[in-house]
Amino acid sequence: HVQLVESGGGLVQPGGSLKLSCAASGKGYSSYCMAWFRQAPGNEREGVAAIESDGSTSYADSVKGRFTISKDNAENTLYLQMNNTKPEDTGVYYCAAMAFDCLISVVIGAWEGMTDYTYWGQGTQVTVS
Repeated sequence: HVQLVESGGGLVQPGGSLKLSCAASGKGYSSYCMAWFRQAPGNEREGVAAIESDGSTSYADSVKGRFTISKDNAENTLYLQMNNTKPEDTGVYYCAAMAFDCLISVVIGAWEGMTDYTYWGQGTQVTVS
């Protein structure tokens, strides 16, 4: 089991930057595929970015070139650097640990059937306005 706690959300003006963190604890962190999701009111959760245990990454087209996912294995922390933010980036951002290769499934929305293999954080609000 992995426990996840997000932080770093807040209010940012369009074009501004902020960095989200997800602190992980528990057994087996380094073996999971880690990902960021977001959900705006009235919308479904959507995958934002993912990073595998070997460091490979994937991004949704909507954030490609603006966001960067990374992790610090020494501190068991996942990050999402958000640059050049847009109002449509507003939403609750969740980090997730997934016990399967998630790079493709996260960004194409094919992860919903894998809930038994996913651990979620509580989410952190990001508002771009």
